Amino acid sequence: MEREFYSARLTRKQCISEKAQTYHLEFVLDEMDSFSFLPGQFISAVADDPAGKEQTRAYSIASAPDTNRFDLCLNRVEGGFFSNLLADLPDLPVGGRLQVYGPNGFFTLREPFADSILVATGTGVAPMRGFLQCLFPVDGPDRSNGKQIWLVYGTRHETELYYRDEFEAYATRHDNFHYLPTLSRAHDSWPGLRGYVQDHVGHIVERRAERLGQPLPAPPVDPGIPPAELRFDINAYVCGLNKMINSVRDRLKAFGWYRKQIIFERYD
Repeated sequence: MEREFYSARLTRKQCISEKAQTYHLEFVLDEMDSFSFLPGQFISAVADDPAGKEQTRAYSIASAPDTNRFDLCLNRVEGGFFSNLLADLPDLPVGGRLQVYGPNGFFTLREPFADSILVATGTGVAPMRGFLQCLFPVDGPDRSNGKQIWLVYGTRHETELYYRDEFEAYATRHDNFHYLPTLSRAHDSWPGLRGYVQDHVGHIVERRAERLGQPLPAPPVDPGIPPAELRFDINAYVCGLNKMINSVRDRLKAFGWYRKQIIFERYD
């Protein structure tokens, strides 16, 4: 099937962490009235490198559907062609254009929507931002159906907590949303959680099971139910580096979680 390319015009570029060299970018597709995608999906960007070779890079969309607009969140990678192309103002100035195609990907919210633990490290928070904008739209009805939602977001330093104000605002406005940033290299003055995401995910599962009177590990899934028809009262959505994802999956499997409860997206 032939790919359909779109010309995305950059409308805003912001460095959201000087230390980590992380950038937030906003684009509009002028030739379209709407750009249809599911929160959590990705676009692929295409450009020719200095040698004239076509390069392609996939980036998770860091926003919910909004007419013909979408956001990206990415780190500048030393020696990386695409990240430097997007991050450097001379290469892609505001008003400049980027060729993209998509959307693609299956890292999307499962239906019917259940209690959910969102787990991210670094720029793995990009699709989580899309999920939350969809569930808690600023102008529109709450789509969370009252389900409990936790965002466990792990970084090394406080300066790398991207979209912090936005997530804290969700937590203030919505009693069923819990923002849990955790730092692995926190300063003494940091008042929040410390350590790695998998440990805090484990605490959430244990406290929830105790509150609901559910056994841990959970009883095995009925083998008579076809996998496509399985429904769970809680899911985990995990995005980040492979090592973190494996650690979270191992922790949840030890609680008796079934593999289809753990939806993940690796970006290394």
